[in-house]
Amino acid sequence: MEIKAISGNLVELPIEAIVVNLFEGVKTPGGATGAVDQALGGVISGLIERGEIKGKLGEVSLLHTLGRIPPERVVVVGLGQRERFNLDRVRQATASALRFLRKLGVKRAASILHGAGAGGIDRQLSAQAIAEGGLLGLYAFKKHKTVDPEPGELEELLLVERDESRLPEVNEGIRLGRVLAEAANFARDLVNEPANALTPTKMAEAATELAEKYELELEVLEREKMEELGMGALLGVAQGSQQPPKFIILSYRGDRGSRDVLGLVGKGITFDSGGISIKPSEGMGEMKGDMAGGAAVLATLKALGELKPRINVTGLVPATENMPSGTALRPGDILKAMNGKTIEVVSTDAEGRLILADALCYARRLGLSPVIDVATLTGACHVALGDVCSGAFGNDQGLIAQLMELGEEMGERLWQLPLYEEYKEQNKSEVADIKNSGGRWGGAITAAQFLAEFIEDTPWVHLDIAGTAFLEKERGYFSKGATGIPVRTLVKFALALAKAKQS
Repeated sequence: MEIKAISGNLVELPIEAIVVNLFEGVKTPGGATGAVDQALGGVISGLIERGEIKGKLGEVSLLHTLGRIPPERVVVVGLGQRERFNLDRVRQATASALRFLRKLGVKRAASILHGAGAGGIDRQLSAQAIAEGGLLGLYAFKKHKTVDPEPGELEELLLVERDESRLPEVNEGIRLGRVLAEAANFARDLVNEPANALTPTKMAEAATELAEKYELELEVLEREKMEELGMGALLGVAQGSQQPPKFIILSYRGDRGSRDVLGLVGKGITFDSGGISIKPSEGMGEMKGDMAGGAAVLATLKALGELKPRINVTGLVPATENMPSGTALRPGDILKAMNGKTIEVVSTDAEGRLILADALCYARRLGLSPVIDVATLTGACHVALGDVCSGAFGNDQGLIAQLMELGEEMGERLWQLPLYEEYKEQNKSEVADIKNSGGRWGGAITAAQFLAEFIEDTPWVHLDIAGTAFLEKERGYFSKGATGIPVRTLVKFALALAKAKQS
């Protein structure tokens, strides 16, 4: 969908549909909605009075203009309660309105800048949120469908601003919103791919395409190099699969005069059967998405390659399958990670932390700081937080607080869980330095404590996205399936870091 800003009067546009809005509880609409209402002889006010339009968040009401004004249809979308209004509600309202128009077969539509009037939101931020909400909300993974049941795609959305002098800031908001949404959708495409289409090799090829298109630096370590580096934990997981592992190193260099490099580490298990500790067959197909953390890292580098902030960022993605076979890792085996620590394998289904252990060691070797790792790591985090929040853990409270604030702004909420020393007891092994599972209780925390052993004193945050990477049903601007969380938060963090370094 093309999104662009124009100057003009919404009521006078000869277009298939226009989108206006209403806060919950408002009886007499104002602004652009009021202007449309007046042009239509008070139809909107009448429907409000009869209780047919309430303004609840995401509520969509359709009016046919029947030639009274040039637009053929008017869509009134609810913004919810005014006191709870924020940018994420702009995203949600936009997604609801545009999905509705798509079902009607509308190709061209125009919208006001939601919240830029009575909502008190900056025009650029409103435009950005509309672009995000529209592009994220209309996302659908249809690559493998031979028949498309949809009537077609919405091709163009015009954002109407009466003041022509404001168009540059609106267009800048559209640009940033598009980059963020398209990056998240890139991650969603990878996560939604079946495991036979997205192997570790194919994931490395996706990184290669990004490097070529956005002038990023790329190195892919093969098994022999991993052996040379002593990545025994990663190779232990990989040994059960016929697919060769790949260690992807994708870098953006926006500040060549600085040695500081932000590190992003993403879990890249392209299919997780559980290995010898095999998972139940029901729902195992969703384990194609166990590389969502790695997809988020690649997508973040894609966005940075487009936006070109003055910062250096390196993404590390250890990619492999976790499969049962005659060569597979066994419960009771002992592995040695890159930093020399020995690991007793209690469960082969606790494989994500094993490949991340070596990736975090490699991040330290490269001198990356701070480091943020992203992983669909534990079912325990899903149990604790559901699919609303990702878990946040780390050794740098300021870093955690900043990410939580940005996550709230971007609609990708984070919630901090503790890393108290007492939890380390559960990871102690009688036969090795550490074991790869601390048992059932506090499983998300003990998994994070395991990772902490390999990042040591480097400023670090671990994001467990097990519950948020994939949704079982549509919610807001997220369709069923992959969400692309936390791509937009990571991009905003990198941009904030770049801005802070320049001030």
